[in-house]
Amino acid sequence: MKDIKIEDFAVGQFASEVKTFTEKDVLDFSKLSGDKNPIHFDKEYARGTRFKKRIVQGPFVTSLFGGLLGSDLPGAGTIYMNQNTNFLAPVFIGDTVTATVEIKSIRKDKPVIKLRTYVKRDEELVIDGEATILFLKED
Repeated sequence: MKDIKIEDFAVGQFASEVKTFTEKDVLDFSKLSGDKNPIHFDKEYARGTRFKKRIVQGPFVTSLFGGLLGSDLPGAGTIYMNQNTNFLAPVFIGDTVTATVEIKSIRKDKPVIKLRTYVKRDEELVIDGEATILFLKED
């Protein structure tokens, strides 16, 4: 692991990940989370909803932020403190999205970093929010 310090980060830095949500992914997440809502796995049920087709679980989509924060930016030593999320549009099974975390502010004395967290499907913003993390450098 690289020796990264809080001073190595700057406002505006970002990291992104592209993910296509498959039917198997959604079914596996339902099993792991205990989410039995048929909007995720029952095509007939979903047709009768305002969305007309199955949607990916919101927490599953936002879990991409945790992966980015813990692995890419800031990376190892990241402790999630807070996440505010606004779900603006559904993500459907088969959709490809890009999740991004972008540094908004840094408090080097704490060391606390605030990041904008958002997901786009093509150019459409489907999730927008903010995360606060504590950056602990492992010695």
